[in-house]
Amino acid sequence: MSEVKLTAQLRTEFGKGAARRVRREDKVPGVLYGHGSQPLHIKLEGHALMMALKTPNVLISLDIEGKQELAIPKDVQRDPLKGFLEHVDLLLVKRGEKVTVEVPVHAEGELAPGGNLLEHVLNALPVDAEATHIPESVSVSVEGLEAGASVLAKDITLPNGVSLAVEEDAVVLQVLAAQAEEPAAGEGEGEEAAEA
Repeated sequence: MSEVKLTAQLRTEFGKGAARRVRREDKVPGVLYGHGSQPLHIKLEGHALMMALKTPNVLISLDIEGKQELAIPKDVQRDPLKGFLEHVDLLLVKRGEKVTVEVPVHAEGELAPGGNLLEHVLNALPVDAEATHIPESVSVSVEGLEAGASVLAKDITLPNGVSLAVEEDAVVLQVLAAQAEEPAAGEGEGEEAAEA
């Protein structure tokens, strides 16, 4: 689990116009909340935050005008066309505290021959983990699985101190049978008409 240090400044202006002004400074508006405290409206350096968010469930060590806080990203809003960060919600955490997060699932290995498809029913697995020891991802072997096979949440080996935050019988991955390609509508009809 990587910990990234970022510097934040408190925001005193709110609303769309204020948020646009923050973004023009190459900063990202955000809110820090949790532990029953009043939400803090902050702004963070845009490029550093973008780099930090490349790691799923990154632990962020914030320096807010001299005060140190630990947080994890809870919600990230991006521009739908250009992809730049528009806003971030950060959740306050403490060392040793358990948090519920979603961890990406990576499938390893080759399916049984036959052109079957692997469907990710859950792209990310909800787990409870200590805030300072959140796994970046979990891996599961799909080696030799045939059509109709499923991988359930309880089948995935989790690191020590990490537990499922979803039903054990929840389907995470399933293997779908390859379907034979059918001729596109109208192809067969055109050939019959040509013969007639």
